[in-house]
Amino acid sequence: MKLWDKGTNTETIIEQFTVGNDRVLDIQLAKYDVLGSLAHAAMLNSVGLIQEDELQGIEHELRLLLEEIEQGTFTIEESFEDVHSKVEYILTEKLGEAGKKIHTARSRNDQVLVDLHLFAKDEIEEIKVLTKSLFDRLIALSEQHKNELLPGYTHLQVAMPSSFGLWFGAYAESLVDDVYFLNAAYHIADQNPLGSAAGYGSSFPIDREQTTKLLKFKDLKYNSVAAQMSRGKLERSLAFAMSSIAGTLSKLAMDVCLYMNQNFGFITFPAELTTGSSIMPHKKNPDVFELVRAKCNKIQALPTELVVITNNLPSGYHRDFQLLKESLLPAIEALKSCLFITEYMLRSIIINSNLLDHSKYDYLFSVEVLNDHVQQGMSFRDAYKQVGKDIEEGKYTPMKDVKHTHIGSIGNLANDSIRLKMEDALKV
Repeated sequence: MKLWDKGTNTETIIEQFTVGNDRVLDIQLAKYDVLGSLAHAAMLNSVGLIQEDELQGIEHELRLLLEEIEQGTFTIEESFEDVHSKVEYILTEKLGEAGKKIHTARSRNDQVLVDLHLFAKDEIEEIKVLTKSLFDRLIALSEQHKNELLPGYTHLQVAMPSSFGLWFGAYAESLVDDVYFLNAAYHIADQNPLGSAAGYGSSFPIDREQTTKLLKFKDLKYNSVAAQMSRGKLERSLAFAMSSIAGTLSKLAMDVCLYMNQNFGFITFPAELTTGSSIMPHKKNPDVFELVRAKCNKIQALPTELVVITNNLPSGYHRDFQLLKESLLPAIEALKSCLFITEYMLRSIIINSNLLDHSKYDYLFSVEVLNDHVQQGMSFRDAYKQVGKDIEEGKYTPMKDVKHTHIGSIGNLANDSIRLKMEDALKV
């Protein structure tokens, strides 16, 4: 069944190419298509376009469909082009003429827009929950290991003292910035496009404010052309937010892979959370974090992919938009799995204490010595030259008693302030 069927046949090869992967992907959107139809039917009744008894029948059948979807038994057979055609077919089969009226004053264009806007809102909330779980784990680890020092690097060279508390806390606070991006995407999603029809409104006296309230959108996408132009912008905004989180996860995963290396030996994991080699019995490979790194790098390419698909399109609907779902929906699932598995792995991370006792890290403390000279009255430039000379002449002695007190330093992690920042971000 096709909603645009006018009684003529489309060649099978054309149908197969244009339908693409919609039947599979639309299963994820089915719930939202039914919710949109419930709101649309209630509105049609309120403006006199369907009768009360027709509304009751439509609502009954749609709620039955919702139950099927929630139970995982809803399917979209090959005879249907997408979820929209399947839902309308069921209503027509069950209700006859009343079912045929559900498409009054709307188009597949605003149907899919409503589905995607509602879907995006829910997915963003799920991603936030997973992000907060990882954030809480990182903050807890930061507090637990705040007194255990860790080498800090610049240019992959030993640089200055850091700590596990500072390292874990850094990734926690970075996630706050990622939530800001999610909030921006949520604001874009939280606008009702229903009623824009094919992009130019309708001659029916529909009540778009009613559907906005029924679907619990914060606001209405007022201009019908602007509503249609949100197709592509919605997906891109969510992709940019996902890319931000993916960047954080990818960097963390790279650190973990590096720090597990025997030449570093900063951290490890229980054997059951790693993989081995078919010929090297000593191997404990960080496959989970390597896959997190790769999956998240792929997600970071998503905004560019969506921009390239949509960047030269004029206003109005174009079939190009169909491809956005094929990229976005699997990427959402990949990001959620990466957030979950990262938090799961960090529950069992094993920290190597007393790392900086080794002489190879003595130069980490050169700045501590320099700063001590300054505090004793020497100018910074002269102190810098003196320590440099001592290092060259083999006279340098590290000062390993690290005393950092300013906000955000080793001795003052400000984790409580970071927690408050995240709480504020999640309220939006």
